[in-house]
Amino acid sequence: MKLYHGSNVKIDIPDLSKSKPFKDFGQGFYLSADRNQAIRMAEQKTLQLLQGTPIVSEFEFDESLLSSKELNILIFDDYSVDWAKFVLENRDRNRLHPIHHYDIVYGPIADDGVTFQLRRFQAGAISIEELVKELQYAKGITFQYFFGTSLALSKLIKL
Repeated sequence: MKLYHGSNVKIDIPDLSKSKPFKDFGQGFYLSADRNQAIRMAEQKTLQLLQGTPIVSEFEFDESLLSSKELNILIFDDYSVDWAKFVLENRDRNRLHPIHHYDIVYGPIADDGVTFQLRRFQAGAISIEELVKELQYAKGITFQYFFGTSLALSKLIKL
């Protein structure tokens, strides 16, 4: 399967040390099977940093590895309480990171207002069920792939 990474720079060899911490699934390399989503992410990144140009890097990934024992993989098929708790833990700057050791995590992308919603939940203003609803991506369910280890990255082939 083809996976896409949107950024303001071309990525030939992903480097986990350049990945930002406190993202949905932790510090890692994020990709999408949806090229349009990667384009939107590239445009957003370019606007945020006010430098570079939107670029989508393409990779090939053998999706049969998602069901093999070779990699430690976590899959969230939909928005759920477990997914929201996982995102909450990964975005918590007061916890020791990394909070997990999965090679790959697959699941929904959270909406852009994640930090605000997480603060509301932590303050007790909303329940965990309301948090799940608030974190759902406004443009419909969209999935992301998190590659968090060198082993996982070794399974990507640059196109």
